[in-house]
Amino acid sequence: MNANDWSAAFGELARQTMSSPELERYFSVPITKSRAQIILQQLSLYVRHRRDCWAFVSGNSPVLSVKQKILGHEYEEVIRDQHSEHGHLDLIFRQGKCIGLGADDILNTKPIPSTTATLYSWGWMCKKKNWLEGLAAMTMTEWNQDDRLLGDLGGGHAFRMGQRWVEHLGITWDDLPNWKAHREADKGHVDMFLPVWEEFGKGENEKMILQAAKESEELYRVYQAGLADAMERLV
Repeated sequence: MNANDWSAAFGELARQTMSSPELERYFSVPITKSRAQIILQQLSLYVRHRRDCWAFVSGNSPVLSVKQKILGHEYEEVIRDQHSEHGHLDLIFRQGKCIGLGADDILNTKPIPSTTATLYSWGWMCKKKNWLEGLAAMTMTEWNQDDRLLGDLGGGHAFRMGQRWVEHLGITWDDLPNWKAHREADKGHVDMFLPVWEEFGKGENEKMILQAAKESEELYRVYQAGLADAMERLV
């Protein structure tokens, strides 16, 4: 497959996920301050865990150009980019202020069981499986943010959930720096790895990559379904 074919394949998986019963239920739960807090606290665990996962993929890959792409990706996430001078975790800290969370509240949060299970699973995929599978697992979930692809479904995760915070909590998009940034940043991250799939996603690798991407999307649904369960127990 060429880059356009890979884009179509990953895009279809993202569309299936973002229109799935699990995600529709997740987006249907009314947002309160306490529910917003658990979303952001669990997201901070998800974001921090991904730094380990991307490092595993880089370590497993024998291809220097792929390592360079991953390091570029992680420099933006961890160090600085046009959205933050302090990495993307700082965006979560800043977003937490509008719902009464300090940095310690975010850093010291505990995972709910579904978060624990899915983070363990992503970690195993990235550390123990072929580097192409780990890379597919990581980059696939970023497609769930792409408004270009998902506009007719209400937008990607950052836009769709951000709009719910604005509508339900009476805040503005200026209060949501993390989701405001990821509406843009993940578009670049989606496009970043298309040349890798075109070069290395041939023969048996094609099936392996697509299966890993599918499994990662299944984990994403479990992660969000767990959040929906947790939110429904709160007021």
